[in-house]
Amino acid sequence: MGRVRIIPVLLLSKNGLYKTVKFQKAQYVGDPVNAVKIFNEKEADELVLLDYTASKEKRPIDHKKIAEIAGEAFMPMAYGGAIQTFEDAKRVFDGGFEKVVLNSVLFSNLLLVKEIADVYGAQAVVGSFDVKKNLFGAYKVYAGSGTKSTGKDPVEWAKELEQAGVGEIMVNAIDKDGTWEGYDEHLISKVANAVSVPVIACGGAGNTADFAKAVKAGASAVAAGSLFVYQKKGMGVLINFPTNFKLENTN
Repeated sequence: MGRVRIIPVLLLSKNGLYKTVKFQKAQYVGDPVNAVKIFNEKEADELVLLDYTASKEKRPIDHKKIAEIAGEAFMPMAYGGAIQTFEDAKRVFDGGFEKVVLNSVLFSNLLLVKEIADVYGAQAVVGSFDVKKNLFGAYKVYAGSGTKSTGKDPVEWAKELEQAGVGEIMVNAIDKDGTWEGYDEHLISKVANAVSVPVIACGGAGNTADFAKAVKAGASAVAAGSLFVYQKKGMGVLINFPTNFKLENTN
């Protein structure tokens, strides 16, 4: 049995942190450096920082800003957003991050995974993708912060990412994002049963009981945004983390 990682996901846009609902309605929630300092005090397992509008807006990585954020962290950090080349990834690692999160770029350059993994190890590469149901109720993978359907099936895409050499896979359910309704357990199960690398569940957590449900469905780690940046659903911003919460992986 191992302790399941609980991972706050921070959405960066330019110099601020935001939180979305179903990848829309972005609301400002604070300063990223201050948020990281609080998560240090709360002893978060690790953090994921995503510049979620960078690729869509065709902005380059703000290496100075993200290095400043990473410099405040006492826990491992992963960064995603606008990573297009090995050199981009190298500068992210040089800036103090332990992992890179690759999403939209993999639809055009899947070989980037091997380029990075050959130097930094597979554990340093997270393959991430966003999923929502189409009009017929079928799961489809989306790129561009949920704006472009790739037509790909999430299970098949997860298999491709595993074959490409990612160390873990993060699955984000767009329809659940920011809703506090719980994870899409069916989606988690489908993906986790198809691959052998760890799967991180993201999108929809409303309480710690949802973590256990995601793990039961097959997730190796759980990630959340709203739960860690708001007091409660519909209430004000309050950076928090379940201190001393122990979730044992019994799978």
